[in-house]
Amino acid sequence: MSGEPAPHERRYHGGADRLRAPERVALLETGRIVSLSADAQEIASVLDVGTGTGIFAEAFAAGGRQVEGIDPDAGLLEVARRLVPGASFREGRAEELPYRDRSFDLVFLGHVLHETDDPVRALTEARRVAGKAVVILEWPYREEEMGPPLAHRLPPSRIGELSRAAGFARVEHIEMDHMDLYRLGP
Repeated sequence: MSGEPAPHERRYHGGADRLRAPERVALLETGRIVSLSADAQEIASVLDVGTGTGIFAEAFAAGGRQVEGIDPDAGLLEVARRLVPGASFREGRAEELPYRDRSFDLVFLGHVLHETDDPVRALTEARRVAGKAVVILEWPYREEEMGPPLAHRLPPSRIGELSRAAGFARVEHIEMDHMDLYRLGP
């Protein structure tokens, strides 16, 4: 036994190429997600939690926003830094965000909540550092070829429970063509 923690069974273990595969990116509807995430609010700064290779950081930055991304995978962050030079990236976990309270207008958790060790803690941290909004993007709760297996996905009712446990009173669920978006509020 090496003394290192066991790998998290739900955590993404694929490579950057898989995250940026054209067929996967086509399902993401990044422009629509950015628009729905802002929800007619003035959003100048975004924290992309679980940024991976920076797909959503890139989409938010394209709209002129100041963007930071955080992810536990240093290798994926190197790709994000190369592909999204206008954003700032650092290594870290959703459950321990190294930012002051209300540091960002929007905290975006894209395909990351189902991978966290403690989803309530991750949402509590997102709520703490968000000044205006928290948005979750998750795979729909159905078996599909793309994305994690069904056993790792979160049904909408579970996302509602986790969000309320983290102190959110409003959980708005928007079903998209290939994704589920949740806008959380007080």
